[in-house]
Amino acid sequence: MSTLLTPAKPVAASSSLEAAGRTVPPAPGLLGWMLRTEEAVLRILRVASVPALRIALGVVFVWFGALKIIGKSPIADLVASMLPFLPGDTVVIGLGVFEVVAGLALIAGFLVSWVSAAIVAHLATTFLVGIVHPSVVFTDGNPLLATMEGEFIAKNLVLIAAAMVVAAFSGRRVRR
Repeated sequence: MSTLLTPAKPVAASSSLEAAGRTVPPAPGLLGWMLRTEEAVLRILRVASVPALRIALGVVFVWFGALKIIGKSPIADLVASMLPFLPGDTVVIGLGVFEVVAGLALIAGFLVSWVSAAIVAHLATTFLVGIVHPSVVFTDGNPLLATMEGEFIAKNLVLIAAAMVVAAFSGRRVRR
């Protein structure tokens, strides 16, 4: 039978609360079971969450990049307009190739810190649209009223944070 279902076992000494400098007294009954269950779930999440985030970020990048490569991206014209001195198709396809390669590298776990840093830099540049084409991003020039494109760009804040977490927690660390 699983230890999750065993009713009156004390909370392990290595709980996250103790790691934070607080102690957890063993609790009997339902409360004890709830605390043990929470710790078990947190142990699983500590192991699975960053790899899941890395793979999800990779899938999103492969997907969005592939749409650019095959000419089906709904933002291709906007992307091309950001570099008007270059051929639009070249810019869009080139960006698509970068996104697919970066996404595949994340999925494979290859050079994760470096790829994540490149993704953060790439996504940070998307906010330039608000400077170059504010009417595309904001309704009536009001930065609180985002257009559909503005919302699409704003979601990059979450992707940037995800790439930062993946970079911070996926790298190999050498202990001295």
